[in-house]
Amino acid sequence: MSTSERDDVTIVTVSGEVDVYTAPQLRSALEESIAAGRTQLVVDLEDVGFLDSTGLGVLVGRLKVLKKLDDGWLRVVCTNERILRLFGITGLDRVLPVHESVDAAIEGVQVEGASDAPVAEPGVSA
Repeated sequence: MSTSERDDVTIVTVSGEVDVYTAPQLRSALEESIAAGRTQLVVDLEDVGFLDSTGLGVLVGRLKVLKKLDDGWLRVVCTNERILRLFGITGLDRVLPVHESVDAAIEGVQVEGASDAPVAEPGVSA
């Protein structure tokens, strides 16, 4: 996992698996950015091969925190069909903006079906 900055956006690049063992690292990276006043976050999942409900919970939890802030947002970069299917099954594709690239995420160009709708309870704990 690595973190970089582009303008006012923090990009958290994740690789490998995001599961019950590694999700706390993702949570820490996102929380550190938020605590530092970085409230516009992109989570790049392009190099993630597996994402479980714990990882989804981390994303939902940080999304809720950021939505409460004036200019806060969280966007995800993902083109992996398996992970996108998981977003669809859980309903997260309706509440968490999914983008095809970091550039598209920063610009707010969304993958079809994703939205900036209010965060509902998709059945995943944070």
